[in-house]
Amino acid sequence: MNAISTLELMNTLGAQARAASAQMAKASAAAKARALRSLAERLRASVEPLAEHNARDLERARTAGLAEPMVDRLKLTPKVIATCAEGCEQLAAMPDVIGEFIGMKQQPSGIRVGQMRVPIGVFGMIYESRPNVTIEAASLAIKSGNAAILRGGSEAIDSNKALAVLVRAALLDAGLPEDAVQLVPTTDRDAVGRLVAMPEYVDVIIPRGGKGLIERISREARVPVIKHLDGNCHTFVDASADLDMAVTLVDNAKTQKYSPCNATEGLLVARAIAPAFLPRIGAVFAAKGVEMRCDAEAAALLAGQPRVVAATEQDWSEEYLAPIISIKLVDGVDEAIAHINRYSSHHTDAIVTNDHSHAQRFLREVDSASVMVNASTRFADGFEYGLGAEIGISTDKFHARGPVGIEGLTSLKYIVLGQGEIRQ
Repeated sequence: MNAISTLELMNTLGAQARAASAQMAKASAAAKARALRSLAERLRASVEPLAEHNARDLERARTAGLAEPMVDRLKLTPKVIATCAEGCEQLAAMPDVIGEFIGMKQQPSGIRVGQMRVPIGVFGMIYESRPNVTIEAASLAIKSGNAAILRGGSEAIDSNKALAVLVRAALLDAGLPEDAVQLVPTTDRDAVGRLVAMPEYVDVIIPRGGKGLIERISREARVPVIKHLDGNCHTFVDASADLDMAVTLVDNAKTQKYSPCNATEGLLVARAIAPAFLPRIGAVFAAKGVEMRCDAEAAALLAGQPRVVAATEQDWSEEYLAPIISIKLVDGVDEAIAHINRYSSHHTDAIVTNDHSHAQRFLREVDSASVMVNASTRFADGFEYGLGAEIGISTDKFHARGPVGIEGLTSLKYIVLGQGEIRQ
């Protein structure tokens, strides 16, 4: 597809999305719920055909030599499809926030002033690998009354096209415009450049993928971007931590799945508990083939375990997305907080502790989008947070932060209710 036809394609998609957004903004809660329930039904009924489309993507990815963590992200398993369907149903059952009034207050003049929650309008979503993001983005667009233009990665094009067909059919089932969710049907990179540079059609861009992609989008975009660059997440084991709990949580946070952005990449351990804790978690990691990149003190306590190597300065900032973890000993909560605020990507960080004051300090002082006490960082997810689904994790501080669900795809406008008052 040449540059001119790509430009024409994107302009057409943009115009259709803008027209559909006006219809979605006034869609009833019942119609949006019908579309979501229909999408859930269609997903569950399409496990086998979706697997066939996904198999073509997987074969192409492996032939191209795609790294195994990326291939893992590409899989559209029955479990993944079931989770997507459940997310749609969870969204359908949630209250509709569009049109709600917030903070109405009577003013001395007699007017009442507050805010109303409204859709953003049209969002563009650019993402890599995970085809389930197509459903997460589509379902959130429907629930929030927005229109969406989705541009998935070339490695998942067959899966994404098959999923987009189900989404458009579900919209029609509910009497909603099928153009409310459109998938860019080309893998031409020029389509991305146009999508992020057409403010006449698109109100916000949400990139979800590797650091290179997000840096490119942030550099080229002419519309606002909701983003996170990487997920260098930490778990800090405090001196007061319950050892059994700490081993279980750290194991889960690192090894339950290596490829997501909410997997723990850095382990900080209070010196007082390290002799009792590190050999235990080290044995778990060794059994699972996890490489441990340690400072000198941690390495000494893990002597005899395989796959223990010396950490470099770069390791404290690294997002591995692989069976690798950095390990460092710290004096206590002060040093842990300082380390996290310096090296983390401000995505998700957790403390394991039985000290209430340390927990409260960690919650207040760690500058991350999600901060946890006695829980695995793997919970940093819109579905697990009860948002129904998420369109991504934002490490920005404006508009949306953390898992971006329905409210992250809305805006607030001021409303004024009067009874004939005039300004004196």
